[in-house]
Amino acid sequence: MLLPAAAVFVGWLMMWVMLPTRTFSSTWAPTLASHTNSTYFGKQGTRIVIYVFPILFVSVVACIYLHLLKRSGDSTGVQSQRYEEYSVREWRPGGDLCWWQAKLDRAALRLGHVGSFCCAFLFFPVARGSSLLPLIGLTSEASIKYHVWLGNLVMLFFTAHGLCYIVFWASTDQIHEMLKWTRTKVANVPGELALLSGLVMWVTALPRVRRQMFELFFYAHHLYALFLVFFALHVGVAFFCSILPGVFLFMVDRYLRFLQSRVRVRLVSARLLACDAVELNFCKSPHLTHSPMSTVFINVPCVSRLQWHPFTVTSSSSLEPDRLSVVVKRAGRWTEKLYETISSLPPSQPGHLDVSVEGPYSQATPASFLQYDSLVMISGGGGITPFISLIRELVHRSGTAAEAATPSLILIAVFKTSADLAMLDLIVPASGGFSDISRLELRIEAFVTRESVPSAGDVVAIAHKVPAEEVLFKPSPSHAPIAPVLGHNGWLWLAAVVSSSFFIFLLLVGAVQRLYIYPVDGNSNRVYPWAARTLLNLLLLCVGIAVAASAAVLWNKRRRAEEAKQVENVATPASSPATWLDKPRRGDAEVESSPLHYLEQATAVHFGRRPDLRSTMHRSILFSFWVELVLLPLKSA
Repeated sequence: MLLPAAAVFVGWLMMWVMLPTRTFSSTWAPTLASHTNSTYFGKQGTRIVIYVFPILFVSVVACIYLHLLKRSGDSTGVQSQRYEEYSVREWRPGGDLCWWQAKLDRAALRLGHVGSFCCAFLFFPVARGSSLLPLIGLTSEASIKYHVWLGNLVMLFFTAHGLCYIVFWASTDQIHEMLKWTRTKVANVPGELALLSGLVMWVTALPRVRRQMFELFFYAHHLYALFLVFFALHVGVAFFCSILPGVFLFMVDRYLRFLQSRVRVRLVSARLLACDAVELNFCKSPHLTHSPMSTVFINVPCVSRLQWHPFTVTSSSSLEPDRLSVVVKRAGRWTEKLYETISSLPPSQPGHLDVSVEGPYSQATPASFLQYDSLVMISGGGGITPFISLIRELVHRSGTAAEAATPSLILIAVFKTSADLAMLDLIVPASGGFSDISRLELRIEAFVTRESVPSAGDVVAIAHKVPAEEVLFKPSPSHAPIAPVLGHNGWLWLAAVVSSSFFIFLLLVGAVQRLYIYPVDGNSNRVYPWAARTLLNLLLLCVGIAVAASAAVLWNKRRRAEEAKQVENVATPASSPATWLDKPRRGDAEVESSPLHYLEQATAVHFGRRPDLRSTMHRSILFSFWVELVLLPLKSA
């Protein structure tokens, strides 16, 4: 199944390689245009066939593959117009040129082609729910670096493209070309506006600016919409189809995420820990599954209507099929305001809090951890949260699949103060479910670096004594469980949305072209304004995506309506779960068999020093596996 997709992708790359050559403009382009030029799509039909269809084909094939994987485990006239159709710049200067001016003109055009090639890939890494990323083994977080690299290349080549033309116009006494917005040729003004928009995004995305003024970077990056619109107005809709696949898949993904984020989800409870952290427990659909160390984006309107923050999921969809939990550490203005909002609610009366969730986005499959005999997990402070979901997942697997061996676990957790030891309480879910944790071989080494030993010899099994405070939330009719977004939990639905939305776009474009534009322009591309045609195509593209994606989401929403009623009244915990060393006052047999007792026995707390990793991991071979922190899977000697 993947072989034809790979062949199509290689052919698509070859078309990009051949685009700047004379062979393409003098031989390939006229032949392709003679076979694809029609009264329904005009000259942009050639671009759609060459650049759009291949990537959409690969995307749909990837959706089907991931679903199956998850389920199992006129030639003369065209030649005379070739520059008009197949170049990003139609205008050619008259008169004699110096050799360096001619070379500068050609170099500027080639730089534009190379920048467009990079721009064709720019939006693939930021389509979080796309099927292309998992097809090549990438997650949404890991692919961001490729978006950064491509963004730097795009702006580097486009800036050089613009500067070369400014120098060229200045040297040929045609600087007035900078203010030229032609009716049926390449328009220079929107190209300059697109470049300015891109430069603002580029400057605010520099590492030093981004780290010190993240909100400036975040809001400035929304100029990508203006960048794309002005770029399309600059080159025309026909050439814009060259970069359309990535833009189209990103728009589909962004609209689906927008629909999910508009829903207010049901918050069941919150655990306030003594270390200024809060665990939020949401109600979710049992059909929503996620892998350990997945992430979600959370928006709390009463804290900030615009800000979305990513958090690691600490729950396991196998152990807790109707719950999704995240931990928020009090470490900034947003998190501080959220903590104060929840802590101000009276514990005796159920509170109310509107929350929106986007995701989850999976990091890795559980099978990737089962190939090792042992796992060593190293965390610092709140960085323990990615490993909580992994521990819970392996607890479930060890209790339900006795025939499948689970790896032994060593957790090395480093904290600043003893109050931070309360983070270890989160290993036990608020909803329970640790029926047989003793089957899991677990050892926890906790280190408190800024405090000395409280009493002589008492360095083992010491934990925070203050119990966690639990806040319950009353259900609201407008709140719904977190439902699966089309993509990771519905690859066939995503394939249907991608194919049907582009089919709707083609129908609308064909109808408008045949009934409205063709009687005026006659496929000459010289009468009907490029700007109007471009804006019309962009509008129809948005309509196609909105219709197809909305229909799919509404259909799935109806299917999940009955399920939502079933999980609507999920029982909330009546009392706060015990902390690690609040031993139950029951019989000795019950105490010794409880998960708390087992975790207490498996934990050693060391004060006033840092971990000695060499002595902890002797006789082990370490395999680097990077996430937010470092996960070192190793095989026992």
